[in-house]
Amino acid sequence: MLRSPSRFVRSWITAAIVGSALVGCGASAEPAGEETTAAKKTDVNVEPIKAARELTDTNGVEISLKKEPERIVCLFALCDDILTELGIVPTATNSALLAHPDFLGKEKAKEVDVIPGGFIAPEVEAILSHKPDLVIGLKDTHGKLAPALKGATTFWPMQPESWEDSVGYLRDVAALTGRTAEGEKAEKAFRTKLAEAEKNKSDKTALIIYGSDENFGVATPETDVGASLFPKLAEYPWKSRGVEGSYSLEEILARDVDVLFVETMSFGEADGKLSEKLAKNPLWGKIPAVKNGDVHEVDSEVWAKGRGTRSLGIVLDEATAALR
Repeated sequence: MLRSPSRFVRSWITAAIVGSALVGCGASAEPAGEETTAAKKTDVNVEPIKAARELTDTNGVEISLKKEPERIVCLFALCDDILTELGIVPTATNSALLAHPDFLGKEKAKEVDVIPGGFIAPEVEAILSHKPDLVIGLKDTHGKLAPALKGATTFWPMQPESWEDSVGYLRDVAALTGRTAEGEKAEKAFRTKLAEAEKNKSDKTALIIYGSDENFGVATPETDVGASLFPKLAEYPWKSRGVEGSYSLEEILARDVDVLFVETMSFGEADGKLSEKLAKNPLWGKIPAVKNGDVHEVDSEVWAKGRGTRSLGIVLDEATAALR
């Protein structure tokens, strides 16, 4: 049995993994209850977005700007995703998402400055050197930067936990940047794609796992934005166990997983795929998805870190193709 030995917060690990241990939001072998994201059909209607200088965002944070922001620094990938949807290029970033071909692509992404210090500890001096009108970060990780940025720029701490949160943040940024038409278009495209996928829900059992080694984690709909889509796409009987959750191949084997999506995550140079490392365990080969060749290594920059409507659209495309 492979178990994760220490504590972990999924919203933090989806952007970076410290060391080789993965811990946190867990999976349950019991089917999820009726109160799931699959219970409510996706509404494809989009409410008009109104431009604003002040608003209370989708999670209750109050944001106020003197003018439309022209120089935006992104400290996590949802920011890059939203700006791309709105036709805006960030002034600087510390995410690799922009290099994806469905975003800016490798060559254009090289023109965007990278904030040194990495995801966990971006350098305040480097951030401020870009004279940003707005800095967007992940609350759990970058909230500690707020005092150092106060007075010099506006810091916006976001905390997405579901696809609905991501849509809400898209609308909020569209309002503050005046890109209301672009925001409505992006939301409409995503909702339409999700509704179409929902109509063709698969009867297969699916699972998303992530990690750098055999101490893997399970993405659950309550705590992971990408996984929050899956109850609409397939059978997804995995529930969060909170920060003390642990995982085992025995549990996955018991659920007869038909299609397995794998997010390999690591610092620095990649040292092999997670699925290849798990293959060393004899239980791995007994999982139906493994036996049938339905294990899909996916791009963690998009699946785990992107979290915005463009990334989630890619997840929908790749997931529905695999679940047919």
